[in-house]
Amino acid sequence: MLIAGNWKMNTDVPEGRALADAIADGLSSASSGVDAIDVLVCPPYVHLPAVRDALADSPVAVGAQDMHAEDEGAYTGDVSAPMLTSIGCDAVILGHSERREYYDETDADVNAKAKQARAHDLVPIVCVGETLGQRQAGEAASVVRRQVEGALAGVPIDTADELVVAYEPIWAIGTGESAEPEQAQEMHAVIREDLAARYGADVASGVPLLYGGSMKPHNAYGLLSQPDIDGGLIGSASLAAESFLGIAEEAVAVLDESEA
Repeated sequence: MLIAGNWKMNTDVPEGRALADAIADGLSSASSGVDAIDVLVCPPYVHLPAVRDALADSPVAVGAQDMHAEDEGAYTGDVSAPMLTSIGCDAVILGHSERREYYDETDADVNAKAKQARAHDLVPIVCVGETLGQRQAGEAASVVRRQVEGALAGVPIDTADELVVAYEPIWAIGTGESAEPEQAQEMHAVIREDLAARYGADVASGVPLLYGGSMKPHNAYGLLSQPDIDGGLIGSASLAAESFLGIAEEAVAVLDESEA
């Protein structure tokens, strides 16, 4: 189970470090079982060194929110995979719906970045998801399948821990709405099926599939209880340690229930 926080363009550096400290402190004092889940935070670029230092003695991993598909070059304003690994990043979010919408990123762009991430031993967190119009038109599954296929074409993984896929129903991001657990499970099953065809059932069964549409402490248990939902990519709820840790506690409860 992976609980990942996407801070987006929020907090300044002192606030980000304070948030990282609060998350680390909260995990260290949490009830037993929290060590059974993986926790990741993805702050803005300028926060990364400070947040990495704050989390150095904790089990929390650090990732970035995007990266360029080249190692270096005349790309003002961008950062590269070698830059991210040099400061201790473990993962990188790719193809988030906001990048697709505001910066016109395509599946081909995401694909190039995913290949680059793997070449530098970063775990790509590849985001896919449909708009409200596409869902209402009955196209949700075909859209998501096309995005998975386009983003992962030729992306090599040998083990399940080298990839994460996040399903984001775009109509639920930042709206306060959330897919019903059964709706989310249906789409996660589509993704799992595609991964099995691409990488084999054994590897695909272990690739973490995250739900990324307004997961909060009050709805996390129902979502995380679904068979193909292995965690959450948390947006606004990751900006407060209490709510982020609340989701982590719900993940622990789901694992405890499954083992009972």
